[in-house]
Amino acid sequence: MSPQRRFLWGVIALISLIFTGAMGYMLIEKWTFSDSIFMTIITLSTVGYKEVHELSEAGRVFTSFLIVGGVGVMFYAATAIVEYFVEQGVEGIFWRRRMRNQISKLKGHFIICGYGRVGREVAAAFAKNKIPFVVIDPNEMAFAEAKEDGHLCLLGSASSDELLKEAGVTRARGLIAATGSDAENIFITLSARELNPKLFIVARTCTEDSVPKLERAGANRVVSPLALGGRRMVMLALRPLVVDFIDTVFGKATSPLELEDIEITADSPLAGKRVEEGEELTGLTILALRKKEGDLLPKPDATTIIEPGDELVVIGARKQLEKLEEAK
Repeated sequence: MSPQRRFLWGVIALISLIFTGAMGYMLIEKWTFSDSIFMTIITLSTVGYKEVHELSEAGRVFTSFLIVGGVGVMFYAATAIVEYFVEQGVEGIFWRRRMRNQISKLKGHFIICGYGRVGREVAAAFAKNKIPFVVIDPNEMAFAEAKEDGHLCLLGSASSDELLKEAGVTRARGLIAATGSDAENIFITLSARELNPKLFIVARTCTEDSVPKLERAGANRVVSPLALGGRRMVMLALRPLVVDFIDTVFGKATSPLELEDIEITADSPLAGKRVEEGEELTGLTILALRKKEGDLLPKPDATTIIEPGDELVVIGARKQLEKLEEAK
């Protein structure tokens, strides 16, 4: 039996025993409820106080049975309660130490600030794709949920520089500011941008007025869940087959195809190649190319040269993407 279950049964047994003892004295001796409760407690705790009132013969017999049966129950309940709190304390210490050790080893991970409805969806998607991440939330219930879900998590405000450093913000790949407060997301973005100028930050907003503020604070992308939901509903109404195709091909873990954003480095096998050569070399389809100057080319011309600093949006099998990642 787990410590939590023993603790529960211990508390139930203790309350039941005290209630039974009090009812017994009330029925046998006709005492008041407060006198009966007090007599039951001093009897079970064996403190040796004098009886509240003189006991009758039936009362002495009942007290004898209460002592014999009650001491064992009291011992079990006390043991279960102490064991629970000691184990919870020790387990909590070791869990926090193990969690901090794991976080200190992360590199190129994401930090999710806020474990509400949006944060949970982001965490579930990252976990599904085996992307390392850390959750930060000041709410103890949300923190407990993240811990129960098996995620690395920290309790506190993500606008704290110290907490962001503990989450590995200087080594992180990106940060998701997903709290329900625009002001909090702005503070988080400012703090994270100052600590890591190269960090890719995606911030949630509840109002359109906060979009420019978040962008000035340093967010690379600002997302409104309400606006996204509205656009999806429009797409479902106007182009349901397109949405069904995207959900079927890219919405399942078993999908044979994946979309990926590839940054071209000087060591990449695609650097200096034409788009058509890159597709032949990798077996991937290049859907879009963002030049290092910032120009975005949807379905670039086959003769376009891929240069270091460019970014590609490609579609293909996971094995092909992994092979390209290893060759970078």
